[in-house]
Amino acid sequence: MKKTMPNNGQFELITLPYAPDALEPVISAQTIGFHHGKHLQTYVTNLNAILADGKFAGKSLEEIVSVADGAAFNNAGQILNHNLYFTQFAAPKQGNAPIGTLAAAIEKQFGSFDAFREEFEKKGAGLFGSGWVWLSADADGALHITQEGNAGNPLTKGLTPLLTFDVWEHAYYLDFQNRRAAYLSALWQIVNWQEVEQRYIGR
Repeated sequence: MKKTMPNNGQFELITLPYAPDALEPVISAQTIGFHHGKHLQTYVTNLNAILADGKFAGKSLEEIVSVADGAAFNNAGQILNHNLYFTQFAAPKQGNAPIGTLAAAIEKQFGSFDAFREEFEKKGAGLFGSGWVWLSADADGALHITQEGNAGNPLTKGLTPLLTFDVWEHAYYLDFQNRRAAYLSALWQIVNWQEVEQRYIGR
């Protein structure tokens, strides 16, 4: 998994690989403005303030998530989670589906993409409160769907995160109000499977 290093001791807000309105109508430019520009920026600002004591000097974001607790973990975890979330998307595409070795692994393990998708959405819709639903891979390439509350990341369980849907309400409330299930179902249109495939083969 590629490491995210600080720049002169400070982590930075990621630049989105698309225009703010590129994901519409699935995710609106307004949601991107709040979610990326305000929520994620706050986590970055908070983590940089915490890092001022030098305890995690020179460590990557992934290393901090693996060893930290409390406020350091919460803010570093949310940055890592959101970075993975935002960079896994591209403009909407009908019939969007996995590719390459990941597609084969999903087919082998879940029987079909539709079966995988159904289980993934069910885990996302069924997560109580705020958090994330993840597709991750272990060292042998086996796939795992997990629920993580709050800032949780499967990295802490020795897994490589591949794909995540954010089920904090701020991720979808402006566009879907309280319809979490509809939001989860719509996200498949904007998954950049080339990016997710690279995460799988590069783990």
